[in-house]
Amino acid sequence: MPAQPAPISEACSDVPDDPARPLDTPRLRLGRLARLREHMLEWRVDACVLFDPINIRYATGARNMTPFMHRNPARYLFVPAEGPVVLFEFTGAAHLAEGLETVDEVRPAVTVSAVAADIRVDERAREWADEIAALVRRHCGAGARVGIERQQQAAVRALAGHDLTVVDAQQPVERARARKTPEELRCVRASAEATMAAVRRLEAAIEPGRSENAVWAELHAETIARDGDYVETRLFNSGPRTNPWFQESSPRVIRAGELVALDTDVVGAYGYYSDFSRTFLAGDGRPTAHQRELYRLAMEEIEHNAGLIRPGVRLREIAENAWPIPARYFDSRYFVAVHGCGMTGEYPYVLHAADFEGGYDGEVEAGMVLCVESYIGEPGGGEGVKLENEYLVTDTGVENLTPYPLDPRLSGAV
Repeated sequence: MPAQPAPISEACSDVPDDPARPLDTPRLRLGRLARLREHMLEWRVDACVLFDPINIRYATGARNMTPFMHRNPARYLFVPAEGPVVLFEFTGAAHLAEGLETVDEVRPAVTVSAVAADIRVDERAREWADEIAALVRRHCGAGARVGIERQQQAAVRALAGHDLTVVDAQQPVERARARKTPEELRCVRASAEATMAAVRRLEAAIEPGRSENAVWAELHAETIARDGDYVETRLFNSGPRTNPWFQESSPRVIRAGELVALDTDVVGAYGYYSDFSRTFLAGDGRPTAHQRELYRLAMEEIEHNAGLIRPGVRLREIAENAWPIPARYFDSRYFVAVHGCGMTGEYPYVLHAADFEGGYDGEVEAGMVLCVESYIGEPGGGEGVKLENEYLVTDTGVENLTPYPLDPRLSGAV
């Protein structure tokens, strides 16, 4: 197995920041690559072949048509635990990686898909596997363990036919991404600030008579204007469409006195995810007692569960001591109590105690970014409230990275 790479501090100590873009720096990119390699060694993975465009950006800083690449295996990255990083780029896009110190070589990608290859897909799979196997033999030796994510089955079978072992790449990548470097945290904060500005624009646009889609478009517009990437979901709804949750933005017209709820899910500035939720009251009126009660319970859940998070606490301990959801709302609970956040939603997932046997344990570390979730709505019982905050785990507890104001009429502040 290759020797362990230099620690992050050594790998990046002599790399100057780029004054033209002070957050997107060689130090940021090299720090992430070093973390990935550390975790590859921990999980005994000699090389990774990454297809997820988020993971390619994490490892190198290279970005290209992210939503398109989520569904097309037209771009991938070879990362050995030690040795040159090779980016296989989409046709005509090799120039996008120019100047990246994390990429040693750019080659044209071999796209293994029915769309790109049709009846020649098996031939294309063998071509892809032969090239990857040659890189593995050269830089990792015979019998190497190669982590693969999300490739076409024929390609994985063809690669497994070489003298190597194919394993899952997701575990080392997710564990690497879970704890942020100091440079990453600067990007996380910048993304959170930009997304809060986008939510301010959205909130100002919530007017009775406007459609959900028209208001939701304001978040997208401000996100792009502030150099964010895209909004991952369409979780914006009003009135009876706030219950159950996971109803997407629609042409429905918002009415005065209704609740309006959103989940940002923004892949924002510098490619970092900004994930928080708010519920507002439409119009100038006063909320009903039922609306305020739903909101009070959601605030309690967020505050209580955030108070459980600290370095060293076990995921199971958070689940077992989490805020007890009242029975009438339990069946509509959000699917996790807490989840990780970085360049997307990520490791870890902390399930509710009732669901925990279907999950996993682990330990919270300083430098993680975690989102605390709440959804309160009675099944078949009218409206619901969605709240969520994004927290940085510090040495002593948490810091709220998304202190966006709650609706004062619903929270009881006025």
